[in-house]
Amino acid sequence: MLKQRVITAVILTIVFLAALFGLSATYFPIFIGVVVLIGAWEWANLSSFAALWQRSIYTLLIAAVLFVLSRYLGLFEAGPSLNVHLIKIILLIACGWWALALLLVQGYPSSAILWGNKIVRLLMGVLVLIPTWLALIYVHSQPQGAWLVVIIACTVAAADIGGYFAGRKFGKHKLAPAVSPGKTWEGFVGGQLASLLLASLVAYFTGSNIGLVLAVIVPTSLFSVLGDLVESMVKRHAGVKDSGVILPGHGGILDRVDSITAAAPVFALAVLISGWTLGS
Repeated sequence: MLKQRVITAVILTIVFLAALFGLSATYFPIFIGVVVLIGAWEWANLSSFAALWQRSIYTLLIAAVLFVLSRYLGLFEAGPSLNVHLIKIILLIACGWWALALLLVQGYPSSAILWGNKIVRLLMGVLVLIPTWLALIYVHSQPQGAWLVVIIACTVAAADIGGYFAGRKFGKHKLAPAVSPGKTWEGFVGGQLASLLLASLVAYFTGSNIGLVLAVIVPTSLFSVLGDLVESMVKRHAGVKDSGVILPGHGGILDRVDSITAAAPVFALAVLISGWTLGS
């Protein structure tokens, strides 16, 4: 199993980096769109719409939303210039949703009365998937945007790895026992300390203002934990261990990008508001 996980992780990393640095501003949104549509396929199942035709319809609806947004964003125009006003509105809505999601996680399982309905869960998927696509497109479009996307991934990894080792060593107090029994407050703190270290390294090696870097990375790291918890909550309610089986040894796409679904919109909004670019 470990060998299978490692092989899958290496392949995923190679594909991701090749797309990130090799695809243009025209084709990168398509690549991320494909990932999001696989996530939509899995989310339909987590929403208890397991039939092939039900999952197909939901995935096609998400594809239609992506297409319409692409038109309004100007992705199909020559020399595309993104509609920043529209992006800001959607990112604000997304961050508002994630703030609400924190309350849902804290209140689980009682909170399931608010979101446990199958249709409501499908709508939750829209709020999870669409802003992720939009956020990654926006960040990628910025100066040295590919490296900014790498920083998102590194922030998520730092929070995850730091949390894992701190939790194993010091973990005693459960963070969200009804949702993810293995997570502890000590692990959470360890993950945030790892993210602070990452922020310091980014500021040092890029010559960026440390205050701006912290303003972007700290909330991104905090929300990345929430993304993981929300998917765990939905999976627990659906009675499944993994979101899918497409990734040998890892489960589904959502099992790999759950943290990014919350981290990317927060990172993108922080970059948009602060105006941070590498070196500034």
